[in-house]
Amino acid sequence: MARVGLTTERLTQAGAELADEVGFDQVTVSALARRFDVKVASLYSHLKNSQDLKTRIALLALEELADRAADALAGRAGKDALTAFANVYRDYAREHPGRYTAARLRLDPETAAASAAVRHSQMTRAILRGYDLAEPDQTHAVRLLGSVFHGYVSLEMAGGFSHSAPDSQESWSRALDALDALLRNWPAP
Repeated sequence: MARVGLTTERLTQAGAELADEVGFDQVTVSALARRFDVKVASLYSHLKNSQDLKTRIALLALEELADRAADALAGRAGKDALTAFANVYRDYAREHPGRYTAARLRLDPETAAASAAVRHSQMTRAILRGYDLAEPDQTHAVRLLGSVFHGYVSLEMAGGFSHSAPDSQESWSRALDALDALLRNWPAP
């Protein structure tokens, strides 16, 4: 028998928790039905399919990340803002590995344009205004920051830095120092 109170929001939240526990790739409507001890068919009044569930989890993760980043950036500028922003991504990935993966899900253009991904871009560009970068350099810098943050976090989460000294926190701090120096001295085209 279906449990009372199942909503799309509740299922999305439970899917996000499941993603953190078992990995985003393992999240399906069937797995979610098992979690609630209901038949799969009872979830289809709330979700279209597993892809719909994954998209909803991705949107939730983007929203959570954007809210955390906005809070962290309040009143900060320059390197302080860059560091706070980067730490939000790293901390979120550590706390919510499945959701962090979900935030990287490729969304269709219309869904992406209506998502919190737009806020992420706006916040990144706001940080970069403090470095006085004009287009197209600003876009190049947005891509660089995203690549460094995601690459570092992904390698760290996979255990890539756990086998040797110094501690990965020291390397993270040095990477952020290097990014700050690069952005302050951005090379001319």
